[in-house]
Amino acid sequence: MSLFRTKDLDQMIHSSRSDTGLQRTLGAMDLTLLGVGAIVGTGIFVLTGSGALLAGPGLSLSFILAAIACGFAALCYAEFSSTVPVSGSIYTYSYATMGELVAWIIGWDLMLEYGLATSAVSVGWSGYMQSLLSGFGIGLPAVLTAAPGAVPGVTTWFNLPAFCILLVITALLSIGIRESARANNIMVFIKIAVVVLFIAVGFGHVQPTNWQPYLPFGYNGVFNAAAIVFFAFIGFDAVTSAAEEVKNPARNLPIGIIASLGICALLYVVVAAIMTGIVPFQKFAGVDHPVSLALQYAGENWVAGFVDLGAIIGMTTVILVMTYGQTRILFAMSRDGLLPKKLSSIHPRFATPFFTTWLVGVMFAFIAALIPLNILAELINIGTLMAFSLIAVAVLVLRKTRPDLPRAFRCPGVPFVPLAAIGFCVFLMFHLQAVTWIAFLCWLAIGFLVYFGYARRRSLLHPK
Repeated sequence: MSLFRTKDLDQMIHSSRSDTGLQRTLGAMDLTLLGVGAIVGTGIFVLTGSGALLAGPGLSLSFILAAIACGFAALCYAEFSSTVPVSGSIYTYSYATMGELVAWIIGWDLMLEYGLATSAVSVGWSGYMQSLLSGFGIGLPAVLTAAPGAVPGVTTWFNLPAFCILLVITALLSIGIRESARANNIMVFIKIAVVVLFIAVGFGHVQPTNWQPYLPFGYNGVFNAAAIVFFAFIGFDAVTSAAEEVKNPARNLPIGIIASLGICALLYVVVAAIMTGIVPFQKFAGVDHPVSLALQYAGENWVAGFVDLGAIIGMTTVILVMTYGQTRILFAMSRDGLLPKKLSSIHPRFATPFFTTWLVGVMFAFIAALIPLNILAELINIGTLMAFSLIAVAVLVLRKTRPDLPRAFRCPGVPFVPLAAIGFCVFLMFHLQAVTWIAFLCWLAIGFLVYFGYARRRSLLHPK
């Protein structure tokens, strides 16, 4: 039974109100923009093309389906984060409800999700940046433009732009969350303006005939695309990682989670509809800049240049928030004794987990520079879907075991909303490729070895 020992929930809530060394500086607007910063990036600027090839013009339905799955999970996150406002997101919530082994599994899962997400988005950022620079006649040596084997027929050794952007983001995060949030807020306003510009300009070029047939691959195509574009919504859960740096978390965390998801879902559905209305979906094959391609197709090249710039800014904020979430997960696991204590040390001047931030940043910068994008993206969706399923389970468990617990925000429709979140997430998981499942299970097997060989005996809950 020691595998399912839980942390004392009342003690966690009490400790969240005491001084943890982290500074409480974030408000509801900061959290909303933090969530939008994490969500609007690769999904809207890159994955819309891949999704269109699977669903055709019905891509908007795929985004709606993915948004519904995320929406149910978001309500569960909002209840838990406002009730237990501590760092660690679903890892911490699982520890308080389902026990240490489940918490370890999900923490190990989130390490991979956030880390590979930062690396994958950095690779996408590199492609857009190189495209933008080429417009000014600036180019890098071919060997420094991509990971080994990433470009067929071209000798490449190292993705230098991807490596550099991750180091820049790491440096920014290491000096303080307030400074990082300000930079994120500015970049979010810019990229939202670019997306709105695309909608305003592209709307006039829509040809309704491009929407016929609306579902060329049937509803199965919509479901398969939803499992892929689900990646586009990853990030709103990173808002909960900021719990110990939020002013009035009981109020501001639910606002940040739900508002950021709602804004992004609306933008995604509208952009997908306009994009497939401008360009026949077959033309997105092999295209890694589908939004700007739609504008080029419409003859709006000047706007396409702004979209390229917006994509670069958008991906920058995703890298920032995902890296931030990764460091806070490691911080929480280290503080519980499951990882070395050095990972939860706080810098005396910057009040950040300085060592952990640089460790994560350098490690995944090398991964981004040396591993192709298609390999990086394999595990991200399945890990997130598992995390979203577990947060719904945690809400059900806590409602049963602690019905008296004060909740600043209550998930509506319990048990139906959490059960719907689990159902949608499991449904999408089974629309992922078999190789993704195999790789994910291998990662979990490594996690079990680390837990039983190291973490279990060093846990703060382990009998002394």
